[in-house]
Amino acid sequence: MSFAWQSQATTDAEQLARWLSRDPQANFVTATGRAHDVLDVPAEAGRLALERLDALGVGGPVAAVGDDRYLFFTATRGTPADEDEWWTSALDSTPDTMSEHPGLRWHCRGSYTLLPPAALPDGSEVRWLRGPEQSLPDPLRVLDVLTDACTEVGAVAEEQWLIG
Repeated sequence: MSFAWQSQATTDAEQLARWLSRDPQANFVTATGRAHDVLDVPAEAGRLALERLDALGVGGPVAAVGDDRYLFFTATRGTPADEDEWWTSALDSTPDTMSEHPGLRWHCRGSYTLLPPAALPDGSEVRWLRGPEQSLPDPLRVLDVLTDACTEVGAVAEEQWLIG
């Protein structure tokens, strides 16, 4: 809708209502790393992880991005008490394509994701699988399950993106 979206971003309910009334088909993004983070994985790994998280009693909002990706909304690690634990995300500029980094992507401070409901250019949708009324789980607990699921389905990063 706007190239200045970052400076226009708001949580003001009245402003959001005005924008929605003006353009009810608009997609909304949420900045990550302030109130929440998003762990983004291939759908195959997401389905497997969702079953395991359910078995562990770990809830939290989850969205599907078409048939390709799952978004796990978690509490943030973007504002820890120890600033040495802070990191930023470069996922919106690097890597350039999903094929370069098909596995887990952690959207934290400096990143954003679409919020459901949203329409994608290919006609698919971003939709809630578990709604935003769910409490945000600890990201490290979810990360552990998602990492295992990505490994099991073969959704791992190219060597250049591996740590260690």
